[in-house]
Amino acid sequence: MTDIARLTRLIQPEATALGFELVRVAMVPSEARDGGMALQIMAEDPATGQLVLDQCAALSRRISDAIDAAEEVGEELVEGAYHLEVSSPGIDRPLTREKDFANWAGHEVRIVMDKGHDGQRVNKGVLGGLEDGMVLVAEVKAGDVRLPLAQIHSAKLVLTDALIAATRPLDTSGADELIEEDTEKADD
Repeated sequence: MTDIARLTRLIQPEATALGFELVRVAMVPSEARDGGMALQIMAEDPATGQLVLDQCAALSRRISDAIDAAEEVGEELVEGAYHLEVSSPGIDRPLTREKDFANWAGHEVRIVMDKGHDGQRVNKGVLGGLEDGMVLVAEVKAGDVRLPLAQIHSAKLVLTDALIAATRPLDTSGADELIEEDTEKADD
């Protein structure tokens, strides 16, 4: 089994050296056609909350070199074959750090608990922030709920118009270009 904590300790300094913050390290099913696994690294530039392609490539090279160096001295970090995927967290980003729950307060969130909390495993609503180790969520049906951060299996933002408006893209070139297509059908 892959030791995610060990990988995180290896990858964290590589991200930090480039001025990035590590958002998530996970083994996930690969989207490649071979059906294997992917070592998924999400990081962000604290100035923008995103990574551009060149930044992803630089981090990928550093991570690959660090893993290769560890494996050359006999450490097996990832069991079996895998693909390395380095990316920005995206708009509907996972919330993995305490500061994520504070920074994204006011946006819709979907939280899955390790076990059902008060009889409910999946919680959806507006994120209210973090208070004393508890994530605050205003749910439509249940009202205000407090979820223990330590018991959260996964949390991510829900893609909404408000979230899109709050997330500015790094490169907007071409965004204002209008491409018109002729959609009229020819008369028979």
